[in-house]
Amino acid sequence: MNPLLAEQLNTPFSTIPFDQIKNEHFLPAVKEGIALAKAEYKAISTSTEAPTFENTILAMDKSGVILDRVTSTLFNLNSAETNDEIQKICKDASPLLSEFRTDILFDKGLFNKVKAVYEQRSSLNLSAEQLTLLEKNYRSYKRNGAELPEEKQARIKEISKRLSELSLTFGEHVLAETNKFELVLENEADLDGIPESIREMASMTAQQKGKEGKWVFTLDYPSYVPFMTYASNKALREEMFKAFSSRAFKGDELDNKDIIKELVSLRNEHAQILGYETYAHYVLEERMAGSPDKVFEFLGELRDYGLPAGKEDVKQVTDFAKQLDGTESLARWDYAFYQEKLKKEKFAIDDDLLRPYFKLENVVEGVFTVSEKLFGLSFKENKDIPVYHEEVTAYEVYENGKLKAIFYADFFPREGKRGGAWMTSYQSQYNYSEEENGVPHVSIVCNFTKPTTTKPSLLTFNEVTTLFHEFGHALHGMLANTVYKSLSGTSVYWDFVELPSQIFENWAYEKECLDLFAKHYETGELIPEDYVQKIKDSMTFQEGYQTARQLSFGLLDMDYHSLKDGVVEDVAVFEQGSMNSTLLLPSVDGSNMSCAFSHIFQGGYASGYYSYKWAEVLDADAFELFKQNGIFDKATAESFKENILSKGGSEHPMTLYKRFRGAEPDPKALLRRAGLLK
Repeated sequence: MNPLLAEQLNTPFSTIPFDQIKNEHFLPAVKEGIALAKAEYKAISTSTEAPTFENTILAMDKSGVILDRVTSTLFNLNSAETNDEIQKICKDASPLLSEFRTDILFDKGLFNKVKAVYEQRSSLNLSAEQLTLLEKNYRSYKRNGAELPEEKQARIKEISKRLSELSLTFGEHVLAETNKFELVLENEADLDGIPESIREMASMTAQQKGKEGKWVFTLDYPSYVPFMTYASNKALREEMFKAFSSRAFKGDELDNKDIIKELVSLRNEHAQILGYETYAHYVLEERMAGSPDKVFEFLGELRDYGLPAGKEDVKQVTDFAKQLDGTESLARWDYAFYQEKLKKEKFAIDDDLLRPYFKLENVVEGVFTVSEKLFGLSFKENKDIPVYHEEVTAYEVYENGKLKAIFYADFFPREGKRGGAWMTSYQSQYNYSEEENGVPHVSIVCNFTKPTTTKPSLLTFNEVTTLFHEFGHALHGMLANTVYKSLSGTSVYWDFVELPSQIFENWAYEKECLDLFAKHYETGELIPEDYVQKIKDSMTFQEGYQTARQLSFGLLDMDYHSLKDGVVEDVAVFEQGSMNSTLLLPSVDGSNMSCAFSHIFQGGYASGYYSYKWAEVLDADAFELFKQNGIFDKATAESFKENILSKGGSEHPMTLYKRFRGAEPDPKALLRRAGLLK
């Protein structure tokens, strides 16, 4: 029996049976899942009953349960615990899934039924959530070409299939390039400036790779970032930087340039077949921003404030480097090094000073405690829930004594895990009736500093805020309380999805919160008040530089996807042209950000990278209310839970936000917090 296809899973809380799944189960499960889902949709499409909300829209929301289980498991593993075999399975499965989805979206019988219900909507006495689900389904058919002639539908099917293949290949190339590089050091003098904990981690990495007595640094963030921040050896920093910034940009079999050209071209063609001016117009129709013009206007306004501040930030670091050791001009591989030294001089604070107070287990307990104080959640580890790797921990999550969610946490880098940090889910929440309901199964995946033989995992403050960020996404999933799974949790407009994650970061800067968990891992001493003040004082350090950097990524994304002809002749030239307006440091030959820009070419952020900054406006404005009422004020937290976290995509995000805040967000809130509003 294929464990992925069981109608009822014989595991605690019907969790994914990772311990029973073998790679050979996946492809047959994908094919069977597609067959089962097709049969469910066919029954809806060919029903002789008059179409109603219940027999059409609700029936569609309930369809494809097995297929959802199979695909969420497969593609989550492909991100968090992959290998050559899983990557091949994903390549084989993707065109099948793409074909299935386009078949459903081009099913005239289904579309006609959805359209019939949609045209009756004003007389159906639907709830706000029912109306949202109906409109979402109808728009989905319209936006995917249900009314196009057959030859255009056939072309869209081809494009969709090819896009899924290209995105997978893009990600495989970036992961392979990241894993391929090692900086092997044999001379201890080359470690000058690097903290002892990072040296020990590099020594352990060397041992794992059979290089006993040496130190190995990789392009994984917990290795790369500290090296670039602390290593005194400029030549080695240059080597690391060039390896990192040239990933999938070397003209070899792992090069992503041609993939980018084809992705941009096909996305543009897809949008124009559907009648949109560009791919950005197509995507932004279903975003809070609404249009490319609005996004460019938003990013342009931030640039007006951020760029002058960014230039001043670079001048500060440049002047400091010259004063410190006579460095006349900064290369890109110098910036983090001197920036960190300047930060330490200005605020007498650095990661090495703070790490002892941020033992991973304590920080995890901290986010649990904060979520309990704010939202009434409690967490209980369950070792009987199967996990996909021994480093993953599974928890039961309770609200007022009732099971609310299953939560998986996966914290350390591995060769089979892509870089960065993200939240995902294995099962969406739904509540069709008292008998037919399901709790969400959500996961966060990170790449944090690993424990060593002498020290536990001690996080940088940036890793602490990353954990809070991803846990904010997880809360959005765990606290979901909608009827329909298609509207549950993070199923919201893309430029609204970062609000719960980004607002949760704010608590990590507050003494009242840090006192709950920031204790020295050896002495148990609470983090000193002056350290917390230094963290707060340094909160806006180099904010102009960071803002300009984020804007450059957002503008690059928009520039790629606003092309009216979809033609990128030279990826390097295109990127340079896009980034010139935010350039603060000289470019480096052979480096390219686009070829490893997984957010937009592998993930779902195409025409949406701006949403990080957009959501920062929302979170800065929303947190002002918490600051005003108290960061653990029950009424404010209950309102945020009720109006934002529990509602998912059941109503328009601005409606939900105004219900919480009482007004639309004030764009100046972000500038005030960032110290950019003089």
